[in-house]
Amino acid sequence: MSTSSSSSLIRLREMKIDDVERVHAIDQLSFSLPWSERSFRFELTENHNSSVWVAEIDGEEGAPPVVIGMIVVWIVLDEAHIATLAVHPDCRKLGAGRRLLTQGLRASAERGAQIAYLEVRKSNLAAQALYESFGFEVVGERKRYYKDNQEDALLMTLHDIRASLVGR
Repeated sequence: MSTSSSSSLIRLREMKIDDVERVHAIDQLSFSLPWSERSFRFELTENHNSSVWVAEIDGEEGAPPVVIGMIVVWIVLDEAHIATLAVHPDCRKLGAGRRLLTQGLRASAERGAQIAYLEVRKSNLAAQALYESFGFEVVGERKRYYKDNQEDALLMTLHDIRASLVGR
């Protein structure tokens, strides 16, 4: 996979069922407790409160585009919950995570969400920095939230989605 692409070459689109295998592979590379393919299929086909997006870049010459990341956001009334966000390890630091989070929040705001929530591993400083750059604040902890190693999760809240999108 070519990692020479810049943020401007990353395209975002709604996830399709054909993306599930690749998205699941990215999830497995990114998390010690990955979602199942079935979970991603459910988000696409059955969860009407779900907003699901992928980031893609052009493949090698003549090859189709390659999905490099995804976000799943659940929207319930005026709240958005960032359920998962991941970028393929070979494609990190290209801006895909930032673009996906922007799109997930924008789509949530368009559906009436005003506030956003998420949980993040206490040790995942890179993700925390990304979320903080959007205005998310740590509002609490969930002790021993992650079942694989009993790590705590930080609860983060973004109090005004629309304000966080100004200039993005």
